[in-house]
Amino acid sequence: MTWDPKHLHRSVRNNTSLARAAGPALEISRRAVEDQLKICGHKRDADVFELFLSKKELTDVIDLSRFKKLKYLWLHHNKLHGITFLTRNYCLTELYLNNNAIFEIEGLHYLRSLHILLLHHNELTNIAATVKELKGMLNLKTLSLYQNPFCQYNLYRLYIIYHLPGVELLDRNQVTEKERRSMITIFNHRKAHIVQSISFRRKVDASWNPRSPVKQKPALKVPSDFAFANNVDKTVFDDPEDAVFVRSMKRSVMAITFLNWDTVPTQEEKYLEEDKKDTEPAQMLTVTIR
Repeated sequence: MTWDPKHLHRSVRNNTSLARAAGPALEISRRAVEDQLKICGHKRDADVFELFLSKKELTDVIDLSRFKKLKYLWLHHNKLHGITFLTRNYCLTELYLNNNAIFEIEGLHYLRSLHILLLHHNELTNIAATVKELKGMLNLKTLSLYQNPFCQYNLYRLYIIYHLPGVELLDRNQVTEKERRSMITIFNHRKAHIVQSISFRRKVDASWNPRSPVKQKPALKVPSDFAFANNVDKTVFDDPEDAVFVRSMKRSVMAITFLNWDTVPTQEEKYLEEDKKDTEPAQMLTVTIR
């Protein structure tokens, strides 16, 4: 390749433009932070427990690590692309990042104290990377991710529930026991097998040991070819036995109805009650099984 001095000058100009663009963005966020400190009357960084920085047209934010005791942070309705400015705010319990342009949340795993995290209406496309950042947050109970590109996947919600079992409220809806059972069926093959065996009183292989050197069947992962924008489950299984297994767990419900003989009067009871007009009819019992 021939060395081109014009190309070098263009690169220098581009880098300089980026640096200048980043400078004003940080200056805007610095002013927004200082304004909030004045409004709240804070004179020391150690006294800051909350910052309200929403709707400030922010594209970047200054490093907030100086606020060691910061617990509540509102940054929704801005134009943020990332959150690298939050890696040392270990006391944060509530973080509002919805309605931005965030495409990755790298660095968020440092915030182990988070209870509430709102990330809806952003540009997150990598569900695996997102889950990886959130896995270590054992205190996370409320999470919102809707209106992100990866939410179009059919099994998106069950995938999140499987990898983040501590979350109780996902996308403004309570996580149900039915969803947890469905999650086990699809993503945790071994546990679903044990549950099904116990339900139908079949013998469970007690010799199985998760630490044994025998190669175990890996848990199902979200396929790369999920259907978009519909509710039809088009999950593709690598092993046909997996498809048969999942289908068996979705077997139809069967109802059996029979007469409750305890409510049928004997001959003597009929003779004693034959003058009564309000005699109750025999009852029917219905048992529903799957």
